[in-house]
Order: sequence, then C-alpha cells, then structure tokens
Amino acid sequence: MNPLLSPFDTAPFSQIKNEHFKPAFLQSIEDARQEIDAITLNTDAPSFENTIEALEFSGQQLDRISSVFFNLNSAETNEEIQKIAQEISPLLSEFGNDITLNEALFKRVKSVFDKKDSLDLTAEQDTLLDKKYKSFSRNGANLSEEKKIRLRAIDAKLAKLKLTFGENVLAETNKYQLHLTNEADLDGLPEGEKEAAAQLAVFKGKVDGWLITLDYPSYIPFMKYAKNRKLRKELSMAFGSKAFHNDKLDNQKNVLEIAKLRYERANLLGYKTHANFVLEERMAETPEKVHSFLNELLEKAKPAAEREFQQLENFAKKLDGIERLEKWDSSFYSEKLKQKLFNLDDEKLKPYFKLENVIKGVFKVAENLFGLQFEEVNDIEKYHDEVKTYKVYDNDKNFVSLFYADFHPRAGKRGGAWMTSFKSQWKRNEKNVRPHISNVCNFTPSTKSKPSLLTFNEVTTLFHEFGHGLHGMLANTTYPSLSGTSVFWDFVELPSQVLENWCYEKEALELFATHYQTGETIPMELVKKIKESATFQEGMQTLRQLSFGLLDMSWHGTDPTDITNVKQHEDEVFKNTSLYPETPETCMSTAFSHIFQGGYSSGYYSYKWAEVLDADAFAYFKEKGIFNKEVATKFKDNVLSKGGTENPMVLYKRFRGSEPKVEALLERAGLL
Repeated sequence: MNPLLSPFDTAPFSQIKNEHFKPAFLQSIEDARQEIDAITLNTDAPSFENTIEALEFSGQQLDRISSVFFNLNSAETNEEIQKIAQEISPLLSEFGNDITLNEALFKRVKSVFDKKDSLDLTAEQDTLLDKKYKSFSRNGANLSEEKKIRLRAIDAKLAKLKLTFGENVLAETNKYQLHLTNEADLDGLPEGEKEAAAQLAVFKGKVDGWLITLDYPSYIPFMKYAKNRKLRKELSMAFGSKAFHNDKLDNQKNVLEIAKLRYERANLLGYKTHANFVLEERMAETPEKVHSFLNELLEKAKPAAEREFQQLENFAKKLDGIERLEKWDSSFYSEKLKQKLFNLDDEKLKPYFKLENVIKGVFKVAENLFGLQFEEVNDIEKYHDEVKTYKVYDNDKNFVSLFYADFHPRAGKRGGAWMTSFKSQWKRNEKNVRPHISNVCNFTPSTKSKPSLLTFNEVTTLFHEFGHGLHGMLANTTYPSLSGTSVFWDFVELPSQVLENWCYEKEALELFATHYQTGETIPMELVKKIKESATFQEGMQTLRQLSFGLLDMSWHGTDPTDITNVKQHEDEVFKNTSLYPETPETCMSTAFSHIFQGGYSSGYYSYKWAEVLDADAFAYFKEKGIFNKEVATKFKDNVLSKGGTENPMVLYKRFRGSEPKVEALLERAGLL
C-alpha cells in the first residue's frame, strides 16, 4: 500500500520510498479532478458553500503529498528526487491550469462573485471569494482558446526551468571544495573554525588537511578571518560565479528564458510586465511604488554607504597597505574595523550562543509573549536524524502545532534558511485542525571539542525563521489558503523581522545567552556593544539590499525581450549601487534563487518594506515594554493568527492604531 495515498496526520517518513511519490501524485491529481467535477456537475444553483468552499477544500491529499515531496526536495534531496520533481512539476502546473482554465468551474465561481453584495459573508469569506475569483481572472480564465494553450505551455516550461535553476545552484555549491594542506593558509581563522574545517575534510573523505566549501558556515568564517588574500579571492570568485561558467550547470539561458516567459505570460493576461501582474496583489500595488520606495531609501542610504566604504578603505590601507578594496576584502576588513571600533567580534560572542540555548531562548521569548510551551518529543517521524521535533501547547495545555527544526548543512539541503509547513491550519465540522510547521537552516555544526556555537548573525537568522514559524503555528482561520503565512509577500516578512529585534535587548538576551562552559550570563558590556554595533555599516548593508531589489525589478518590471547578455544587464543595474570594483567573472542573477527559483520575483523589495513595518511595530513594544502582554496579544490576535483573511494594512492598523512610518526604520538604522 502506498503510504502517501492513505490519509495521514504526521508525515510517515519511515514508510515513504522514492518510488511512492509519482504514483501518489498521479492518483491524487485524479482524485482532485473528480472533486472538481463534482462541483461543476452539481445541478444546484452555485452558492458560496457548494462552489467556493467546496473548491477550497478540494485536493487536500494532493496538497499534503506536495508539501512532503517539495520540502524533501529542498531539505534532503538526491538525484532520484530531483528527477521525480522534473517529471511531476509540469503535471502539477498542467493540473493547476486545468482548474483555472475550466470554463464550467469559472462560470460557477463568477456567478457567486457577481452576487457577493447580497450574500451575508464574514470578512474572511469575502476575502476567500475575492481570491478564488482572482485566481481564475488573473490566470487566464477570460482568454481565448489559443491564448489558453500558450499559457499552459508557458507554465509547464517555467515549472521545469525554475527547478533546473535551483538544481544547478545546489550542484555548483556542492561541487566546489578548497582543500588546504598547509596550515599557514588558515592563518587568522579561530581555532574552532579550523577544527570544523578539519572535521569537514575527514567527512568528505580527505586523508589530511582542511576543507572549505561554499556552504555558509564554512564560507563566511573564511572570508571574515583568513589573512590569505589570494585564497579569499579564489573563494569569493567561486561563490560569486555559481552557475556562471558556460558549462552544463550554467544558468544564464535559464535566467533569460524565465524572465522572458514571465513577461510574455503577464502580457497574455493583459498586464504590462510581470511585476505589474504580481504587485496587483501586494501592499505596494505597482512597480512605480516599489521604485519610488527603493529610490527614497537609496537617497538616504547612499551617502552613508559611501562614507562607510571610504572609512573601510582608509582602514585597510593604513593596516595592510591595501590600495584598492576588493569584494573579497569586505568581510575581512569590516570584521577588523568592527573589532577596533567596538572591541567586539563573533569569537567573543559565540560562547554565549550555544545552539540548544538559543533554541530554548526563542521558545522562552514565545512563551513570555504569547503563552506558548514547547515540548521536545521523539515519537514523531523525521526525514533525517538531525531534525528535532516539538509539540507546541498554549497556557491551557491546548495543542497548538507540531514544530520540526533542522539546523545544519548537508549535501542534500539547499543553502540559506527558510520556514515551511507540512500541514496547514483550517477549521471544518467544528474541528480546528492544527498545523505542522518546519524551520530549515544551515548553521555552524558542532565539532569534537565544541558544541554548535552560533555567530550573532545566525542567532538573528534563527529568530527570523522562528518568527515565520510563529505566523504558521498561531494561525487560526477557517480556510487553509488564507492561513498562516498565506499573506501578501510584502507583509509576510513582518512577523519574522520583528522577532529579530529581541536579539538586541538585554531583557531577552539574559534568558538564553549564557556561556556554554561556565554558565555565566552574557555580560552587560557585551550586550551594550551588540546594541552599539547594530548599525555598523548599516548604509552599506542597506545599499546591498536595495541593489538586489532593483535587480529583481529590472528583470521583472520592464520588457526583458531585448536583453541578451545577463552580466551586461546586471552591471548596468548595479552602476548606481556598487561600491567595489567590478568583477567580470561573477554574476548575481545566475544564483539569485529567491527570484528565479523561489517565490520572490518582483518581491525582493519586501524585505526592506517589511523593515519599515517591523521597526514601527517594535517601537510600539519598546514604548510599552518588550514583553508587554497587551501589545503581544494585540500582535497575536491581529497579525499572527489572522493569516491573509483581511487586507494587511487593515490588520496592521488594528494592531498599531496607525499606518507605519518610514522614520522608525531610518532612525533605527542611524540614517536620519
């Protein structure tokens, strides 16, 4: 029996074999088709219940199988899974089109939509109806037959291209290894990092020496501490040129093809560009608004960034006679300058951030704010031994959510950090079905002599992803497609980014930042330095983020038809935001997975957009106290539990009492 075809609550990982996936997909697509047929063949007049709700709850088994499979393809993939993904993705794309292009179904949905003013709907039902109608109207339901055929072809092609793009980036990351046998080449690296590199060499089957890879926990410390400038350059070039080697893993053609197909698709649907199509369903609304937002911040950040860069260049020249600062010098001299200005570096901080303690800390913050309790359990099946599983309860011992946590790099795991879910939350038949949420990261692993000790950046990343996790765990809506993180993309980063703020507060740090050997609480002096250094090189950081947002808009907010050279296009876009000399060997777009593989096309600006929201929201917490129950409850009730049931600005104002002010961000960043 195929375990994926029986109803399951927690994912039955131990029973699932790769050969189960494709038959399960094919069968559940067929089952979902029959559910759709039952809606279209219903002879009763279309109503909200027999059409909109019925459509919302159709294909649930398919959704569960998809969540298991695609989460594995991100966190624990292999060649076989990737091959299945290539076969399955076009089929899922085709099935999605079969729904949105189903005339009989659209007719019923439109019939309900046209009489919505006479229906007595809740705010959530109203939103669901609107979204269901738009899922047809925005995806080709009103197109001619000829155009529908073209739309299907585009969607099938895009599904495959996005997968190939991601597979190439992962293969490039795994392919590169810097194997060092001369210890002098590691000069500058802290002992713990050297030990980790030696351990990695053994793990990868090397007889001796040290191994540096392009995974963040290996790459970043080397760039930050290694004195050997030549090797830093080699590593930086390898990282910056992923999928840019004119070989079988090259992504240049994929980038051009994805951008052009997205543009053609938007045109087919009556939109000027892909960004116009996407932003219609975002807080920002139009590409013009996004450009105006990014350029306003650019105007504020650029002078500060140029001053900071000049300071860094002067410092490197004085210290080591460096005449021209290059990209591979950035982390190294920034770290040195930070140490000089604040007498603070990751090596001083890491002993206070043992991974297990940080996990307990983020749980404690969630308990103090929202009354949540986390209980580690060993009776939930996992997809890898490294995964930790927790049951989450509220203060009254009601079950809230399952939580999976997967923290260290592996060959089968893509880079970065993300939150996802294995099961959504919804309500039906008097039952509130609770979600299964997962955080996946790539943090510094433990070594023989040391447990996993996190850099401060890893600490904020853990809090960030956990903020997304809370958005999923505390979901409390009726419909799964409006639940948890199913919100406008430029609102989705608010819960994650706001939680990062607690990492800088003494009251929060004292809950978990204790020395892994002595148990000593982090000294006040260090807390003060963390706060003081929080805006170090903020201008340069902001400029970097803005450049990514502008690059995204350049691919998706214009007509890309005439672009033939990816690198040339990118250089042109970066002209106004680049500080370092150009490196012809590197290219950002070919590994920009957020926009070419993930869901952030025309959406990268949303990190900055959400920073305005989170700075404004946290100012409210600071005003009342960072663990103020009243403010926390307002945030939980109006933001975290509401998902996408209402317009995000309505929800935000209900929490805050007013619209967010950009000044809160500029003030926090020291750019005012």
